[in-house]
Amino acid sequence: MTPRSKNEAIQGAFFASIVADALCLGSHYEYDAIKIFKAYGNKPIEKFMSPGEMMGGQTHGIGWGERNYHPGKKAGGTTDYGDYNIVILEHLAATANPARDFNVEDLLPHWMNRLENGWGSWICTMTKETYAQVKQGVGVENLGGISNATAIRHVAAHAYYDDEETLAKVSRQAMFTHKDKDALDGGEFFARVTHRVINGSNPQDAIEEVAVTMSPFIQSKVVQAIAKYNESIDETSALSKEPFCDDLALTSMAKLWDVGRSEPIKVGKASPTQGTLPGSIYFILKYMNEVDGLNKAIAANAMVGGDNASRGIAIGMVLGAYFGVNAIKPLWKETLTQWDYCEELLNRLPLLQH
Repeated sequence: MTPRSKNEAIQGAFFASIVADALCLGSHYEYDAIKIFKAYGNKPIEKFMSPGEMMGGQTHGIGWGERNYHPGKKAGGTTDYGDYNIVILEHLAATANPARDFNVEDLLPHWMNRLENGWGSWICTMTKETYAQVKQGVGVENLGGISNATAIRHVAAHAYYDDEETLAKVSRQAMFTHKDKDALDGGEFFARVTHRVINGSNPQDAIEEVAVTMSPFIQSKVVQAIAKYNESIDETSALSKEPFCDDLALTSMAKLWDVGRSEPIKVGKASPTQGTLPGSIYFILKYMNEVDGLNKAIAANAMVGGDNASRGIAIGMVLGAYFGVNAIKPLWKETLTQWDYCEELLNRLPLLQH
């Protein structure tokens, strides 16, 4: 692997997460990996797609039905997960001189303005609930709803703060729409892992070292992910021989979730942290040692479907930090709609200021 500087690691964490998210725009909430594979020409995704492109303009979100989840977006744009990370980037860039502590109350006016003016992406239930709470005058400390969905939004903070404990706190603050402990712990876990990778750790070492400091839930999910990764590369296992190995690996890592009588789904591909966290770790471990591993990992994640954008942020930030920004495929850099915009803002942040 080509050596990368710390600045390239920080930039890689941000941009690989956004690129990974944008690669999922076309298949976000489509739960049929075989359908995605056929729609994309029986090969991994090579370019950004508009919502439902090659699949009739809609995807099948289990429990939400068939629809266009991101009606204001086109190829090269981001889902709501990418949007949230860009909102946090905008806020940090606006508060970078002088640098200061992250404050949700200061963020709220900008967040509401962005939601009210051409958001274009899916607006999750927790975002709607929190927006209503702010309108009603609910205090910052009481905002959010109970959702165990992973919603990592703090990636730009790795260019602002260089202290692991601060980043862990900011990761939780940036998920202000969520109160669920497992979801908040999941965001903190990836914040700590990414910080260590930026500062020179191997992703697997960082994952294992951070896990032992976290809750029993996080520890159990990391153990599960490592076991599934090992199974997937064991040439004697049935899983390793499956043509849709990654898809089966993810769906096998969580219990069945019954959404109505006709649409049972395994949580491994959906947004709850119990599936998103081990699924993200699985992709990180499986592709981190491969040539072009960053691009292979984020493409493979997009092909699995489900809430692939949620996983994409985590996978992109860790492997982007590891491989560096220059490892991102040039075509994806050139065609990501907001690359130049984000780069200008990112370079305003304390750790990247020239």
